[in-house]
Amino acid sequence: MTDQEKETNDTSPATQQPAKTSSPVGPWGMEVKQFCMFMHLSVLAGFVIPGAGLVLPIVMWATNKDEYPEVQMHGLVIFNWMISATIYFFVCFILMFILIGIPMMLALGITSLVFSILGGVKANEGTYWPYPMSIDFFGVKKKLEALAE
Repeated sequence: MTDQEKETNDTSPATQQPAKTSSPVGPWGMEVKQFCMFMHLSVLAGFVIPGAGLVLPIVMWATNKDEYPEVQMHGLVIFNWMISATIYFFVCFILMFILIGIPMMLALGITSLVFSILGGVKANEGTYWPYPMSIDFFGVKKKLEALAE
């Protein structure tokens, strides 16, 4: 056997390529669907710790958006709602001076709670769910339509 044949037939562990297997473990040691569900539900952290509902989804999205396209899309859906809810909050705040803003603020809080839970459930099922009433800042609806085709 020549040296060249030995090099091509070398099966020592140092020269073998690791087998590429599709591991169910995704971002932060959990499945991608589960991670996306927690990303939707992390918005609810703002009800407990002020600011956490803003920071936590951004950190979760920023650390994994390039590796997992599902995280990118769910993140954009969440950010569309976060920006829309912020705009709705300021409108409600202004309308509080004529008292109609108080029930609207309550409705916005309930809507944010329900939408986050529904988005998390849909993410765990593996589907994208653009929140109703969210303004499409990032073109999510067009991207989702393109994925469906």
